[in-house]
Amino acid sequence: MRLRAMALLLAAVAAGVSADPIAASDAHVARMGRAQVAGDGGVRFSYPGVSFYLNFDGTRLSAVTQASGTDSYVDVLIDGVPRKLRLEAGRQTTVLADGLKPGAHAAEIVNRSETWQGTAALLSFDTDGGWRAAPALPGRKLMVLGDSVTCGASMDRVAGEKADASWANPRASYGMLLARRLDAQVQLVCYGGRGLIRTWEGKTNELNLADYYGMALPTQPDSVPWDQRDYRPDAIIVAIGTNDMTTGIPDRDEYVGAYLSLVRRLLRDHPQAQIMLTEGAILHSEKQAALHSYIADTVRIVADPRVRAIASTHYPGDAIDAHPTREQHASMADDLLPQVRAVMRW
Repeated sequence: MRLRAMALLLAAVAAGVSADPIAASDAHVARMGRAQVAGDGGVRFSYPGVSFYLNFDGTRLSAVTQASGTDSYVDVLIDGVPRKLRLEAGRQTTVLADGLKPGAHAAEIVNRSETWQGTAALLSFDTDGGWRAAPALPGRKLMVLGDSVTCGASMDRVAGEKADASWANPRASYGMLLARRLDAQVQLVCYGGRGLIRTWEGKTNELNLADYYGMALPTQPDSVPWDQRDYRPDAIIVAIGTNDMTTGIPDRDEYVGAYLSLVRRLLRDHPQAQIMLTEGAILHSEKQAALHSYIADTVRIVADPRVRAIASTHYPGDAIDAHPTREQHASMADDLLPQVRAVMRW
């Protein structure tokens, strides 16, 4: 018995597994998206699409989680099979999977909730088996800057029901679909209701893109800054402007001036990146034309070969919600894919 136990122990060591709980920031966990790593090894996040990947042996996986409210949802995928899970407010142990067949399993946890719906955290993971090496993330890197459409808002809407935090589904958003087809990591840096210079209500004293672009946790009043050196995108897509147009078409000089400031900041922060500007899917008619011309002016004035415009197609949502549907997000990814491939030569 002693020899058999020793053999099992040596096999576990060779496989790189450990039966001890691990922090969410542990090397056994791969992470994608903007987040803050706390002193205890926990990871806080609020942007949609922030993802955790880990491999384990065992029949059960749990996590110590924390949420600022009741509107935090995640997708839990075990061996590729998804399940939507609501995180309870406060700190607790959350069962992610149970009753699995003994052996190796792959887990993926993806933040579903929109940025403004609160902050959540994964503090640690535990299993009744052991840990395997973290999966490798793609080498290519994409960043998408935008608003609620980029966040995947209202994609899982239900006719006859009131809009709910569970309706968001960034995993099926055009940005994450595009990244998967390009074999790239992606950061969704997005905030519902916000624009380049003003919110959908016309407010300029709340966070807009130039503000939250620089944040890991864009929560007010205690926002957490993001170090741009921590993620070096090869490609940046900026899909902003719908909310700027809600109260009317903004002044051309003011808008183009703000866009120039943002693009020049992106060029400084990410000298390795190609930058693509687009008008998004919701605008149409004279507002789409205005934003299209403002983007063209921005590209012309900045006069940098790393900056160009790419075209978006208008999608009308449906009778329930003006945000693009799941099928329309797939079409948006189809529209953008050949343009991004041509720019990146991917």
